[in-house]
Amino acid sequence: MCGIAGQVASPGGTPVQRSVLEAMCAAMEHRGPDSRGLFVDGDAGLGIQRLRVVDLVTGDQPIHSEDGSVVVVLNGEIYNFRELRARLRARGHRLSTEGDTEVIAHLYEEHGIDCVSHLHGMFAFALWDRARRRLLLARDRIGKKPLYYALLDGGISFASELRALLEDPRVPRRVDPCAVDRFLAYGYIPAPDSIFAGVRKLAPAHTLVLEDGSAETARYWRLDYSRKLHISDPRELVEPIREHLLRATRCRMIADVPLGAFLSGGIDSSAVVAAMARASPDPVRTFSIGFDRAAFDELAHARRVASMFGCDHHELVVRADAISILPRIVRHYGEPFADASAIPSFHLAEMARAHVTVALNGDGGDETFGGYTRYVANALAARLDVLPGFARRAAARRAPGLSGGAQSGTVARLGRLAAGLPLSPAQRYERYVSIVDAERRGGLYRPEFQAELSGGPGEVIAGAWREASGADVVDVMLEVDALTYLPGDLITKIDIATMAHSLEARSPLLDQDLMQFAASIPAELKVRGRQKKWILREALRGWLPDDILDRPKQGFSVPIGEWLRGELRGIVRDVLLDPGTLARGYFRPRAVEWMLQRQAAGSDADTKPVWALFVLELWHREMLDGDGASAALESRARVAV
Repeated sequence: MCGIAGQVASPGGTPVQRSVLEAMCAAMEHRGPDSRGLFVDGDAGLGIQRLRVVDLVTGDQPIHSEDGSVVVVLNGEIYNFRELRARLRARGHRLSTEGDTEVIAHLYEEHGIDCVSHLHGMFAFALWDRARRRLLLARDRIGKKPLYYALLDGGISFASELRALLEDPRVPRRVDPCAVDRFLAYGYIPAPDSIFAGVRKLAPAHTLVLEDGSAETARYWRLDYSRKLHISDPRELVEPIREHLLRATRCRMIADVPLGAFLSGGIDSSAVVAAMARASPDPVRTFSIGFDRAAFDELAHARRVASMFGCDHHELVVRADAISILPRIVRHYGEPFADASAIPSFHLAEMARAHVTVALNGDGGDETFGGYTRYVANALAARLDVLPGFARRAAARRAPGLSGGAQSGTVARLGRLAAGLPLSPAQRYERYVSIVDAERRGGLYRPEFQAELSGGPGEVIAGAWREASGADVVDVMLEVDALTYLPGDLITKIDIATMAHSLEARSPLLDQDLMQFAASIPAELKVRGRQKKWILREALRGWLPDDILDRPKQGFSVPIGEWLRGELRGIVRDVLLDPGTLARGYFRPRAVEWMLQRQAAGSDADTKPVWALFVLELWHREMLDGDGASAALESRARVAV
């Protein structure tokens, strides 16, 4: 696991400066503290900060082909590298290392840009073809590893993290108003956009080729939900699901450094630990986070699973003073990021790194097998689409009475469902997943800011919905989440949290073969009435206790609403109503005031919006103001609690 960076100069432009590459690498030394490698060839340069996980002795990068004409830097792991090495040697290639990066250089010699289709793993890599003066950038199929870039007059600058990219003084720093709008809609900024107008993210399963001053991106893979297995008895799927999980877990246990697992006590992480225990002769090291609020704490469940498999178990309880690290988290994310579970994720990674260098996790189970309530709710809404329009509109008119005020839980979800009945399925889903829906954002923005917006965030969901390959609405939602929420929120969260502590995270449930197999399972076996992840639960019976499999989903949620109404109320209010905050010109002061009042009065519907506004302002102070203004929050938060 590493951080990569690089530049290609504009045709006829100034050659790459080694000092800039050094600065870009230094800004992400946390991603790879074990070694730094640089390659500069006139108008092209590559840089790498390496965390040594496999091939500790000969694997430092950049890596070259036999004749030195191809140069590669890799962030991530290629899980099928041993098979690829054997195949390449059989074709006469000479390999000088024992690691995985070298196979990319030789695959490129064999297959050119299509080399990426032969890789099974999590990766973002940069390859420089010295003969063709061609740059190839590629990102893995699911989007486990990030890559930012800026096109600069026929040249390019790129890096694993936005903060590193900004070490190149040519990279523009103008905030994109549309990105702010998308952030408030979803809590993250979906690829290919970034918070800055001139900076892009390479989307998952995409390549970028820069040659002769011209850049072209292309998609090389996508999940296919259109081809379904014909199942006469669901029990036929039990062993194939188990085998896919075991295979995906075993290949992610290949490491020359200590390895463990994150364990929440939920189905997905427990399944991964169960698979690890079957594959390891030694006790699995497990790491769990709890909270000082009982409704959010899962430590007892995690403890039980760890005991069942004889794990070497470690725990940490997170309290409200954990927010004191928020400015540090904001710096690492580089962009505004409003998933509050980033806080415990950060602490969990820090705890695990004291014991291991690699940690497996259960990410992806919900998006692969149908684990969210929104899948059930929107499947129900789709069945109600057969009702006449006037009946659906009548139900929507009653929705504000259901979902208004301080109500939350089932009543609020029913209100949200009813309010979306007159909408198209894509519009309904966009509204369901939004933190701040379009109507509320319109009331929040100042007219001058509103006038700068074009192409609302809803097109992110609508575009993915149109491209979806599945016919069943559940499959469509799974595919949309795999394209948006999964890489934009969940994967980003764990990558930044772990890499900030030089810890590599691996996700067996995001294995490309496992995900494609799950996509071929009929949707009604994933979401069965009100039952979520039904077929995965059935496959895991006998591996895990029934009460673990059948207990309600708790999720990695954070008591942020209670914190905002309690210990953190004064801090957040002072920040959001500060004259400097309001002077940025985004929001109507009165609208912000009303939102704060409603949240303080108990409205859970305003908790995520308030948190998003707070994170957005901290991002401005950390990344744009440059005066460390938000650092004062660290000491104040500790005093407040």
